[in-house]
Amino acid sequence: MLNFEFQNPTKIIFGKDQIAKLSSEIPENSKVLMVYGGGSIKKNGVYDQVSDALKEFDVTEFGGIPANPEYAVLLEALEIIKTKDIDFILAVGGGSVIDGVKFLSGAATFEGDEPWDILSKGIRTYKGMPFGAVLTLPATGSEMNSGSVITREETKEKRVMGGPGLFPKFSILDPQVVHSIPKRQIANGLVDSFSHVIEQYLTYPVAAKLQDRIAESVMQTLIEVAPKVMENPSDYDAASDFMWSCTMALNGLLRVGTPNDWSTHMMAHELTALYGIDHARTLAIIHPSQMKYTFEDKKEKLAQYAQRVWNITEGTLEEKAKMGIKKTEDYFHSLQIDTKLSDYTDAYENTSEIVKKRFEERNWKGLGERQNITPEDAGKIVALSY
Repeated sequence: MLNFEFQNPTKIIFGKDQIAKLSSEIPENSKVLMVYGGGSIKKNGVYDQVSDALKEFDVTEFGGIPANPEYAVLLEALEIIKTKDIDFILAVGGGSVIDGVKFLSGAATFEGDEPWDILSKGIRTYKGMPFGAVLTLPATGSEMNSGSVITREETKEKRVMGGPGLFPKFSILDPQVVHSIPKRQIANGLVDSFSHVIEQYLTYPVAAKLQDRIAESVMQTLIEVAPKVMENPSDYDAASDFMWSCTMALNGLLRVGTPNDWSTHMMAHELTALYGIDHARTLAIIHPSQMKYTFEDKKEKLAQYAQRVWNITEGTLEEKAKMGIKKTEDYFHSLQIDTKLSDYTDAYENTSEIVKKRFEERNWKGLGERQNITPEDAGKIVALSY
């Protein structure tokens, strides 16, 4: 097991009707900016619950955060923070809203001239404006980690940011919200969270047995509850397991003491930036090709994954590993998610060159758990996904 330090300061408030506890989690006399997305919270009852819980606070609302939190939109919210002396931000939404609020948290305390530098120059945030979250869409795990991904439409970029100052102070998780989520978004959440586990687990063995077992249990739980929550989002037990698995998939616990990959995410971000494809679906596009391309590096862990997660007990190590890849792709297909770029756009032919060039321009020498996936390799992986 590798050396590690682990601290996660986010308080999780989980269960039915817990949104009412908001008033006791936000400091008294706070000026709150309530940030949300396209307005679904006004249809499913969450908006009314939040508004009632915040009735004693000075609240300014900012809606309209898009599915990929857009830099230009967030700058509008940042201006409100500055002009209205906001001192606490509340994200009410899924990962995109929470990611957007993390950017606002970092940008509100950033001393530079151009907030985009936080993303383009990889500036970590050690002390941001305090914020909390009410989760309405399980998927990204952003409610219990310090990472964020922001899109800039004008340059077709999707960049990451993070730092110890970007953990939510608290996150409220009420599985009852799942009943109103469209099946497409539930499928996306299942794939997104499953992918998060894969990126931390499918690397090479380092004798981190507990982390492996926890990762495997999260994947097994997602596989088990997927058909239940897809068929009946009102099934509270299935919704609870779904929501908590998404959080556990990326709250930092699985990655401690282990090598991590994240190359699939970096390539997938480019496809979303270029074509507007849902993040989870770009992950489903890249994962099988990445596993095949890096097979020699990953085959031992792939075989373990096949055996422990998919119960593949027969065959050689290589045969099991290949079955692990097939089972992963089959799982995505079972959720009605396509795994080829050509299924989503007709303009795919030059994508590999575009991705390769972008990675070269950013001086990314190597991605993956061994840092041996070069920009040229990334281009080849993308080409395999056509």
